[in-house]
Amino acid sequence: MTTTSGAPLAGITVIDVGQIYNGPYCSFLLAMAGARVIKVEPPAGDPLRRRSVVGGAALPFAMLNSNKDMVTLNLKSERGREIFREMVARGDAVVENYAPGTMERLGLGYEELAKVNPRLVYAAGSGYGRSGPKSRYPAMDLTVQAMTGVMSTTGFPDRPPVKAGPAIADFFGGVHLYAGLVTALYERSVTGRGRLVEVSMMEGLYPSLSSSLGLYYGTDGAVPPRTGNRHAGLAEAPYNVYPTRDGHIAIICVSDAHWVNLTRAMGRPDLGDDPGLDTLKKRVERMDEVDELVSAFTGQHDKEPLFALLNDHRVPCAPVRTLDEVVNDEHLHGRGALEWTEHPMYGRVPLMRSALRFDGQERVELRPSGELGRDNAAVYGDWLGLPAGEIEQLSREGTI
Repeated sequence: MTTTSGAPLAGITVIDVGQIYNGPYCSFLLAMAGARVIKVEPPAGDPLRRRSVVGGAALPFAMLNSNKDMVTLNLKSERGREIFREMVARGDAVVENYAPGTMERLGLGYEELAKVNPRLVYAAGSGYGRSGPKSRYPAMDLTVQAMTGVMSTTGFPDRPPVKAGPAIADFFGGVHLYAGLVTALYERSVTGRGRLVEVSMMEGLYPSLSSSLGLYYGTDGAVPPRTGNRHAGLAEAPYNVYPTRDGHIAIICVSDAHWVNLTRAMGRPDLGDDPGLDTLKKRVERMDEVDELVSAFTGQHDKEPLFALLNDHRVPCAPVRTLDEVVNDEHLHGRGALEWTEHPMYGRVPLMRSALRFDGQERVELRPSGELGRDNAAVYGDWLGLPAGEIEQLSREGTI
């Protein structure tokens, strides 16, 4: 177990039965905030481990499971369920993102576990929630993006819809799950009682459609087109990804002052004074023309010098960078957000820290994830108090 001075969740113990991305990201944030997180995997392991047979697909497991104690437990066995209840009795919270009803069928749902520990905060993530007509639908990031409308708004109007590249449904859901769990912990500090917290990935993702929904309502309910790299609500111009000699650069002008700054950087201050382009409304009405003007300018430059020039003129912009550039980003490494780590299973990999920073908390030292069941002896023996002989027997019979 890793402890950090000044950690806001020090003293909290979380039993984590999350899998893949959604639940594990919630529990990763908890661990990095100082909670003791005990990751409970089935004897075959979190399904995310199995991706290690596909090149570097094991990296996500390493990213999401730092600073956790790692144990195995067969919740389908009666003794496994008994041990889980013993753990819950000593813990503060449970995190899970199984399909709704799964834990209940095992006799380990909130109602059952609250009898064991009335102070328990039980955080459940799912695709569509624990109620409603879609609650039983199988849900993965791809399907939630499709169901939520994200895919219909992503891509170019003359091409089929595409998913967002990142797993946004999983991680938006994980962030909301963390927020709900910590909110319930605060309530428990006042009332002394826990509660069930549930988060639907669909509901967590919906607010991100704000710009697209603005366009939808602005057209009296007509289905809006996909807008490519333009503003999803077609309410900003310039707002696009523009070509450079060696790649692309993203530029957005959200104010008339930004537009004036851009025209000065372009060496075309006359455009800033042009009465046909001097307001946002006029630029949006002439969006194609604006994009042509900006593209003609950006295409004469390399992206990094252009980025520097536009920053000097206070124009919001960024070069479109490759993953290789991001993984080696001096800013992320300088802030300690990323750290090159010798992982015991995967070699030299960049591991992340939490995006949440708490003033006064010492720098969190990364404890890499490890082999399946790495901490069985420490958790079941030292923490739960099971005799060494029983732990060996549980291992032989496949309970852990």
